[in-house]
Amino acid sequence: MTGPTPCLSVVIPCYNEEQTVETVIRTVLESPYVGEVIVVDDGSTDGSRAVLADLLDVDPRLEVVLQARNQGKGAALRTGFARARCDYVVVQDADLEYDPKEFGVLLEPLLEDKADVVYGSRFVSSRPHRVLYFWHSLGNRLLTLASNVFTDLNLTDMETCYKVFRREVIQSIEIEEDRFGFEPEVTAKIARGGWRVYEVGISYAGRTYAEGKKIGWRDGFRALYCIIRYSRVGERLRWGSSVSAPREREDRAEHPRDV
Repeated sequence: MTGPTPCLSVVIPCYNEEQTVETVIRTVLESPYVGEVIVVDDGSTDGSRAVLADLLDVDPRLEVVLQARNQGKGAALRTGFARARCDYVVVQDADLEYDPKEFGVLLEPLLEDKADVVYGSRFVSSRPHRVLYFWHSLGNRLLTLASNVFTDLNLTDMETCYKVFRREVIQSIEIEEDRFGFEPEVTAKIARGGWRVYEVGISYAGRTYAEGKKIGWRDGFRALYCIIRYSRVGERLRWGSSVSAPREREDRAEHPRDV
């Protein structure tokens, strides 16, 4: 990349990640693109908060927000997005599944003004991937397919953590889901807004449930519900046929750019 270094806000939701959160934060801070790191601890009950307290003097770019109680990933991201000040905003999990060294790859379509949102796909990449659960992978693909049916996007990995937004895009979207329903919700609202979406391939070092993976089959059912609820079809059902639903980014929805 040429030109001035972009300013990237990294929002890290954290819940009971005592073993990994320090490594993730230090790795994120090594990236030349990072302007600020906003860690939202979502009511951790292990030693995560003590680890975060010890890191506060490490770098002035680090901000830690403590939620009074556990509310879920979506709630933590809602808090973090509202505080972001850089031109671009990325979601970074507090575990070691996603590699911050790939921020430059994720930012490229944004910096070239080809995209407003970039998804990091685990399924279109030649980069290393840990081999884990077949049914979990199949479930991700089926949820992505269902999402694509309702959004008319052709994503390969809707459930990916790595989503990068222009700040004005993510701060214009009302995040309603408190848990893992954030992924299908934000995807549906991006599609309804007509924002330009790109995918780039990323590596993935998935972890097992014994290592702390939290998402489960109940979240899969909630994701299906959110795919429908936040789609145009769902909006019409929510508001009723006799009431006109609010139109998000009407100019973009009627005249969308490349997606």
